[in-house]
Formats: sequence, C-alpha cells, structure tokens
Amino acid sequence: MEQRLEPGRWPRHRHRSAYAAIVLSGGYLEAGGAGRWRVAPGDVIAHPAFDAHQNVLGTRAWVLNLHLPIDLDLPPVFQVADLSALERAWRKDPQEAVARLTPVSTSRPLVEDWPDLLAADLAADHSLSIGEWARSHGLAGATVSRGFRSVYGIGPAAFRAERRAHAAWRRLRAGADPLAAIAHDAGFADQAHFSRAIRALTGAPPRDWRRVKSVQDRSPRPA
Repeated sequence: MEQRLEPGRWPRHRHRSAYAAIVLSGGYLEAGGAGRWRVAPGDVIAHPAFDAHQNVLGTRAWVLNLHLPIDLDLPPVFQVADLSALERAWRKDPQEAVARLTPVSTSRPLVEDWPDLLAADLAADHSLSIGEWARSHGLAGATVSRGFRSVYGIGPAAFRAERRAHAAWRRLRAGADPLAAIAHDAGFADQAHFSRAIRALTGAPPRDWRRVKSVQDRSPRPA
C-alpha cells in the first residue's frame, strides 16, 4: 500500500501482519516497542507482526508499505544500498522488493529524555519494577505514568506487559519448548496468565502459534 501521511499525531495502533514502511519523502517520529525513532527519506522501518506504535508528523510524508514474511528478522530502522531500485521493485514485484531489503546501515533509537530510557529498560527486563525505577531516577510515580504515556501512547506497565507477551510469542514460534516453561521463563504468574496475554496480543491462544507441534497435537483426535 502507498500512503500519503498528513501532519499531526497518528494514535497508537497495531498491525497483525509484519511489514516494512519505506519512507520516500517527509519524515516523522515513531514510538513503538523497539523505542522511538526519527525517520527520514531513505529509511526503512521494519514492523514485526502484532507490534504497536504511534506516529507524530510535522510535515506530510510519502511511504510505501511492503508486506513481510512473519519470521523475517530485520533491524528496526535501516537503509538500503539503492532506494530507487527498491521502489521500482515494490511497484513491479513485491517479492523482489523483499529480497532487496538488505541493510547497509542502521539507525539508533532516540534517547532524548527519561521515557526513552525507561522504554529500553522495560524492553530488556520484563520484571522491572516501575516504582523502583522512578525512585532511582528521582521521579514521582504519577509523573512517570503521564510522561511515558505522552511519548509512547501507552502507560509503562502496559508497555512492559506487551513487550513480555511479544517476546514470549516469538519464543513459542521459534521452537517446541513446553508452554509452561516459556510462561515461567517469561515471568508470567502461570500458564493461564501466559495464554491470556498471547491471546490478547494476537487473537489466538499459544498452541495455535506453535511452529513444531507436540506428539500429542500430531496424534489423531477422537471424532
């Protein structure tokens, strides 16, 4: 899909499919699970499936959106060797365009204020105490909640829960570890809590996302 984005704040939203946004003109601020980024013409933003983000545009932007395989691993924001060739491939053959998504350089997320530091810490440690983090940085809990939401479009506790669920979802798709083990390692209270989080994130229970089914799942079921 080709998009002409108008100036303003685009509220936080989630896409079920993985896709890449190829910025041809304009630019904007994007805040999502991988942090906050200032993107410009020539940037490619890789959005994993079920990731959420919000955008703030000061000017119009022209973006090409390219559907990606769900398991394709790309940097969050990167640049390619030949943007014009990528655009031509996008218009002619999307599969060829995907094959041209070879990063030659990558961008770093913004670290302009404490919300960016907190987002990085919450993504790295899903059991991080937000109250303790606030006290260690000399901030009141209410200030942290309001300030983080104003930048990322979601409260810090909900952001942490989403990062934990997303990490667990990637792990259960990557192999055949027992669901109970994934739930425990990810810090969920129990497997039921884990299942609710995955269903809330993706719309389907964990078992539906297994890449490798267990012997029980492969066995014929009684009619």
